[in-house]
Formats: sequence, C-alpha cells, structure tokens
Amino acid sequence: MEVLKIATAGSVDDGKSTLIGRLLYDTKSLTDDKLEAIEKTSRQKGYDYLDFSLATDGLVAEREQGITIDVAHIYFSTPKKSYIIADTPGHVEYTRNMVTGASTSQAAIILIDARKGVIEQTNRHFFINNLLRVKEVIVAINKMDLVDFSEERYNAIKSDFEQLMGKRDYVDQKITFVPISALKGDNVVSKSQNTPWYSGETILEHLEGLDLAAVSNVGTPRFPVQYVIRPKTEEFHDFRGFAGKVYGGELNAGDEVVVLPSMTQSRIKNIYFHDQEYRTAPRRSSVTITLEDEVNVSRGDMLVKVGDLPTVEKQLTATVSWMDSNSLVTGGKYVVQHGVNKVLAKVDAIEHKIHPDYSGIEENINALQMNDIAKVHLRLNKPIFYDRFKDHRTNGSFIILDGRTNNTAGVGFIN
Repeated sequence: MEVLKIATAGSVDDGKSTLIGRLLYDTKSLTDDKLEAIEKTSRQKGYDYLDFSLATDGLVAEREQGITIDVAHIYFSTPKKSYIIADTPGHVEYTRNMVTGASTSQAAIILIDARKGVIEQTNRHFFINNLLRVKEVIVAINKMDLVDFSEERYNAIKSDFEQLMGKRDYVDQKITFVPISALKGDNVVSKSQNTPWYSGETILEHLEGLDLAAVSNVGTPRFPVQYVIRPKTEEFHDFRGFAGKVYGGELNAGDEVVVLPSMTQSRIKNIYFHDQEYRTAPRRSSVTITLEDEVNVSRGDMLVKVGDLPTVEKQLTATVSWMDSNSLVTGGKYVVQHGVNKVLAKVDAIEHKIHPDYSGIEENINALQMNDIAKVHLRLNKPIFYDRFKDHRTNGSFIILDGRTNNTAGVGFIN
C-alpha cells in the first residue's frame, strides 16, 4: 500500500492538532482506550464537544498549554492509502521543527484561522514548504463555523494567500484551498452542508486522490553503498554484494553503472531482497546488488547509471537551517553527513540570512543563531557526490554535526 507523508503547519490556536484528531476520529483510526481518554478529559474540562487535539499532543507541556512543541508522527490508514502525518509546532521559535517535519513530506496542510486570515506566521509556513520543494499544499481555512461559513470571508483569505504565492520561487507546487471546521468536521472527511458554495473535495478526498509518484521529487537513481556483504561460507564463497537503499528512480539488472568516486564502470548482475532475486529495484527499496566485474566498492561509495553522474566537488553552496543553541560562525569547523559519508567541513562564508516571512535577506552576517536560515558556502576535506536539492531531495540534502558534541546542529539543502 502507498504511504503518503504529510507535514502540517499552523499558528497558535489555528486548530492543527484538532484537525489531525478529527481525521483520526472520522477514519476510525483511534483506539478505544484513546477515544475513551479523550471523552473523559473533555468532560473534565467542561467541554460539550470532544477535544480532538488530545489525540496528538503527547507531551505533558503540550497538554497543559494547549500548544504543539515537539514533532510527532501520527499514523493512520484508509483502504486506499497509508498516511504519516508530521505534526509540527507553528511558533517562530520552533522553525527548526517545521523544517524537520517538512523535509521528508510529499504533501503539506497549512491551516489558517478564518477569523485572523493570512498572518506573518502563514508566510513562514509557506516559505518552508516552498524551500523544501513540497509539491502538494492544502491551504485549510479553518474555523469557518466561527465566521458563519461565509463564502466572502473564504474568498478574501484565498485572495490574500494567492498574493503570497506570487513570491515563491518553486512554481511546480499545486495549491488547493479547502474551507473547513476541524472541530465540527466540515469538509475534513465528509462534505459539509454548511458550504453549498464550495464544490471542491474534502481534505481526505484530496489526499486519497493524490498520485504518490506525481507528488514525489523522484530524481534519478542513486545507490549509496551501506555495507559490503561477504558471507565467507562454503555455499556463498565467492559472493560479494553491495547493500543499500535506492533513491530517486529505479535500477534494473543489466544497467550499466559507474562506481563513485573511483569512476569504475560495470553492469548490474543481480538484485536481491533477502533470498529472493528481482529484475528491478524500485525507488526507496532496500536491496543487495552484485556487479558483473570484480571492482573495488566500499561503504560510502555510490552506484549511479552511466551518463547520469551527480556533481563531485569539495565545495558547495547550500541553504542551511540552523538548529543548535551554539551559533554557526564563519570559519567554524563541522562535520557534514551526506548520506552514508561523513566529511569535515569549514564554513567559508555566510552569503546572506533569509527572512522566512518573505521580508527579504540580511547581508554582512558572520554567525547564525538557532532557527536562522541562510545561504552558506562550505569547503569540505574530500569530495561528496551530490545533486541540487531541487533535482533530488535525498542526494541534495545533508545534516551538519557539531564535532565536539556529535549533536545535529543544522540541515542543508544544496543549491
């Protein structure tokens, strides 16, 4: 079954957790004990309705404050698809969490409070989804019940958001507007009788109809080698396979490939998954590949198709989202982990800081603080094999580690 990854974003009290809880409730994805706990807590709080936000806010601090702090991953399924929702916080101080949630998602839901309309934080949510090349964005105009399901109010917010769309640099992004009430369930899973003027799909109907291949940034096949398999048993005495995960497109037995960084050429002989042999390794499959020639391949090498090479360089320019309490500084030394490979890196320059509310850039920057986003030039101690992020989300991204603490200090998206 297809798995669709969805990032959510919304400002404080926009109803993001309630929307996710409503999706779980209406698709009968809540367990009996979870539903019982929601009913009990809602009664204790004196509500005459079920507080669906309780289905997702897992931390004690989240439940007490009624806000989302941590990134949570919620799983549910319908007969058509399986879904993973990244429930991310919407506060400015948690920008790094929003980047984390959106980095692996194929679709996003941005919530807007119908009473407040497009606000500064909406700009930030849209910017991040645009930066991370999320192809499918649903703009859910929530709390329509509090504005009497006004078509005029809906159209005004839609018009404001369309002006925001004119500022984006990634135009291969489909935007769908849906008027909803997450609390009441209007246009979430079932069509609402309160919006006869809206002829579009509900949120779930739209998600169900998405073609996973169309909303995924497929790119070209890249096979970073995770492990070299040499069983050294009598039965498999001469076996030498290369285990890893296929990113981008598919690989087939018989494909001519290049081994990076040695540039040695060979041909794929066999593709195995456990003890089964296949002719094709589809994207995102974990397989073991054997080659026709006895070529030297080690962990960290990469197999790519002949004529479809990535960039092999010791210098790169990337958009970096900084996540650490310790500042990133010009001249600072870090560890860049790109796929399997870890390389030492030095910050050559911070070209400019980017304001994620579309208010422009800031130059003459020597350091980045937590949640800052900037264009950064890095020099590596050895080459890596990369693509531009807009062409290949997996091979065009990396994480930055603090060499002293081994903490993940930032993420980068290669320009």
